[in-house]
Amino acid sequence: MGVPKRLTEMQQKFANELISNEGRKYAYQCAIDAGYEKDRARVTASELMNPNKYPLVVKYIGELREEYQKKYAVTFERHISELGKIRQDALKRGAWSAAVNAEVARGKAAGLYVEQKIIKTGKLEDLTTEQLEDKMRNIMKEYSSIINVTPEPEEIKGDTQKQKRIQKPTKQKQETPEKDKEEPSKVSSA
Repeated sequence: MGVPKRLTEMQQKFANELISNEGRKYAYQCAIDAGYEKDRARVTASELMNPNKYPLVVKYIGELREEYQKKYAVTFERHISELGKIRQDALKRGAWSAAVNAEVARGKAAGLYVEQKIIKTGKLEDLTTEQLEDKMRNIMKEYSSIINVTPEPEEIKGDTQKQKRIQKPTKQKQETPEKDKEEPSKVSSA
């Protein structure tokens, strides 16, 4: 890719600053770094990106952007390779957590992990107690291999009834301090 012949050095520098710092700097900051006046930097940046005013600059920016995208494109092979390098560097430094995270990311990129989300509609509040208990039994049967739940619903129901019988509130007399036990003095009315 060649630089259009009619671009000034500052216009070229602006375009290079804009593309190489995309997402890190605002256009007006790139204009300042390219040598444009601070007072007019916002206006100048806007004008330089306007195809009606500076079509060659806009074309050059587009060509630079395309070149950068090709150069830094994320391909499967490059992505997996880069994650492998990150993992190896992390292992060398003893950063086990970073190494594991890089390896998991490689696995996800390779399609070794499948994330599932099940979205069901309906409200639990609309179900009867029997329907809720049936649903819980079915869930525990269906997912017993991944859910570690020991009590059955009948056991839970029985346990709560036992607890209610055991935990009957008892009223205890509160002891009053000795001085309060004395008889109150009689007040005579005159």
